[in-house]
Amino acid sequence: MKTYPFDEVKDKYLGKKGTPERDAYETELRLDLIGHAIKEARKERNLTQAQLGELVGVKKAQISKIENNLTDARFDTILKVFKALNAKINFNVELLNQNMNLT
Repeated sequence: MKTYPFDEVKDKYLGKKGTPERDAYETELRLDLIGHAIKEARKERNLTQAQLGELVGVKKAQISKIENNLTDARFDTILKVFKALNAKINFNVELLNQNMNLT
């Protein structure tokens, strides 16, 4: 049985990097990882979804949706969740193929 590198399989079935299908997959994967990180941090701090929701100012259902990637949560809500969890966050933004002139 022949094995294939994961990147090769993704290129074949999801499209090459930079295609709309591949970009959508990569974005969905990142959102899923954020939800998983929130869930794990919440559990480590022995908080229920309802308790975390109270700290953030949202309902339990919103926390559940964020953890399970079932919603397009606002960026500021995600930041509030991480702040309530006392978690350090880093965001990396890359502008590809763009020249910016700020004159």
